[in-house]
Amino acid sequence: MLQFKKGTLPDLPFELAIKKPIPVRCVQINEPFEVETLEGTFYGKAGDYLIIGIENEMYPCEQGIFKRTYDIQQ
Repeated sequence: MLQFKKGTLPDLPFELAIKKPIPVRCVQINEPFEVETLEGTFYGKAGDYLIIGIENEMYPCEQGIFKRTYDIQQ
């Protein structure tokens, strides 16, 4: 079984890929919340975002990560 450890880059022939622009629905939640995801229950803090993906799956996203990763469309 292959094992990959945090902080150590594997010596593999990586290619460069760019994530496709996939629109998602999102809302900023202004109080702590919990959400059932495909991986179990996750928790969001006040100010984090609740995102609904392309298969209607829900997941939280920390506010700082959201701001660096997404642009809200007007």
